[in-house]
Amino acid sequence: MHCRPKNASWFDWILSPAYAPRDIQDASDYGSAASLIRVANLDQLHGDGPHALSASGFDVVVVRTPAGLRAFEGRCPHQGALLGEGELDGDKLVCRNHRWRFSADSGQREGGPECLASCPVVERQGSIFVDVSGLSRGPGRIVAKRTLDDLPGPRGLPFLGNTHQLDVTKQHLILERWAAQYGPVYLFRMGSVRVVTLSDPKWCDQILRARPETFTRHSAVAPVFSEMGVDGVFSAEGDAWRTQRRLAVLALTQDHLRGLYPKLQTVTTRLKKRWERLADAGASLDIVEDLKRFTVDVTTLIAFGHDVNTIEQGDDVIQRKLELVFPAISRRLFALFPTWRLVRLPRDRRLDRALAELRAWLGELVVAERARLAAESGRTEKPSNFLEVMLSARDDDGRSFSDDVIFGNLMTMLLAGEDTTAYTLGWAVHQLCDSPESVMELRREADELFGTSDVASDIGTANKLAWAGAVANETMRLRPVAPIVVVLEAKVETVVGDLLVPKGTQIAVLMRPAACDPDHFVEPHAFRPRRWLGETAGAHDESAHIPFGSGPRICPGRVLALLEIKLLLSMLYRNFNVERVGGAEGVREEFAFTMSPVGLKVRLRRRSSALADTGTA
Repeated sequence: MHCRPKNASWFDWILSPAYAPRDIQDASDYGSAASLIRVANLDQLHGDGPHALSASGFDVVVVRTPAGLRAFEGRCPHQGALLGEGELDGDKLVCRNHRWRFSADSGQREGGPECLASCPVVERQGSIFVDVSGLSRGPGRIVAKRTLDDLPGPRGLPFLGNTHQLDVTKQHLILERWAAQYGPVYLFRMGSVRVVTLSDPKWCDQILRARPETFTRHSAVAPVFSEMGVDGVFSAEGDAWRTQRRLAVLALTQDHLRGLYPKLQTVTTRLKKRWERLADAGASLDIVEDLKRFTVDVTTLIAFGHDVNTIEQGDDVIQRKLELVFPAISRRLFALFPTWRLVRLPRDRRLDRALAELRAWLGELVVAERARLAAESGRTEKPSNFLEVMLSARDDDGRSFSDDVIFGNLMTMLLAGEDTTAYTLGWAVHQLCDSPESVMELRREADELFGTSDVASDIGTANKLAWAGAVANETMRLRPVAPIVVVLEAKVETVVGDLLVPKGTQIAVLMRPAACDPDHFVEPHAFRPRRWLGETAGAHDESAHIPFGSGPRICPGRVLALLEIKLLLSMLYRNFNVERVGGAEGVREEFAFTMSPVGLKVRLRRRSSALADTGTA
């Protein structure tokens, strides 16, 4: 593999135009065909790649092979993820999300019929040119058969629309109920604004793959996130999104997580010790709160290089402040009037104080990290965490990122790393309380793989936890913590399915209806982890299950989240018996930007004690 030149810093080439996709003028002045487009300078492609480039609005991935440069369509045919975010493994280009492997020479998928469309690539006078004229933007022009006026939907009131029918904490359930009543595409109104709601998996996939060129986040997202100081890669669009996403992806690569695995082990072991103390006391446990401690500690260690250790602290922890943020975002995004900009209610003032305290805490981390980077200049060459990445990076104009951008992305990492994974783990525990067979299989797997250890000893062992992964997938199918993709907005007039979608139309994507449809999954409402191990006959359409989204903006934290879930579930059920306090009916879904299991309490008992009591070896 070609090495980075000694006189080029790590960020000089990571954030160079080779990694900063942008359209560049035709290469006709170089005497080439008009279809060739200059995409980068040759000296900007350091290493073998993959290099994420763009030409005429197409994402392209370029790799070096022994036979020279190769260029292919830049999105994985599976779920549209950016292949430039993947890795080269020998002569294979590997998608980072589901590990699909393609020949770096031909583009042919290993073990499948898919083949990446190849683009002619030319080196000339120190520049690289790519011909994307053979790439397709889709199935061609589709004639719309319906307009928004043809869509069914609930009847609203003048001026209010359907706003009065939408309880923010139950919004996902209301939209799902309307989907069952009106079908996979319907329309409701927020005041005078019409919102198209989709649950057909093919239509949803079409929209998610068409980001960011055709669809962007609803225009209310950026100002709401900005005024709260949490605007980062999640709310960013355009060139800002591409730059910030590259940095987030760099911090969450497979290789990076492999090196950080001992830190995950440390946090998991701390939680095990905490639960042993609670089990010995016989007390009931709000397990979701403890799971938030776990995910916050993992996130701060991996993303910030800081051991906050909330697991061994008392009740005055970061979570008390973070738990105010998502509900506020949810309220404000779906509010008919921005009342908080006119009058600060008590809940707004509580939020202001929490955000100020979080910013002050993060500010201390930033100051300390800047001092360390100044004292150890070599660290900027090879940052070890996301905070170091953000502080060392330069934008396309060579400037450092502003404090607002840095704080916004640190907050995004905290929020995204805490609630979603903790709530998925909480829902998994809830489902497992009624599935003793699944618990037995989890334990069997952990017992076989762990030997004398209570926790997976290395990342290789953790990656072998197939049953734990199946539990994770089945939990996310039945209890998606992001049941609504934040409302999107059409940037241009387009056609989705057979529907004409005017520019500016707002679209909500529902994740659960298709995943609980018998056409896609046999026994759709039953908790059957075996279906993810190929052990269930009948319908099993994985394209209807996209808990991390799809397309170029698929969740960059997917790999870390699944690793945390498998690691934690295997530790919990290898070491403890788990009993829910009260029946399943006492646990309810509550929506506050994410969907949490409210009312879930458990009692733990050391598994060794239970075995001793029954005389079981």
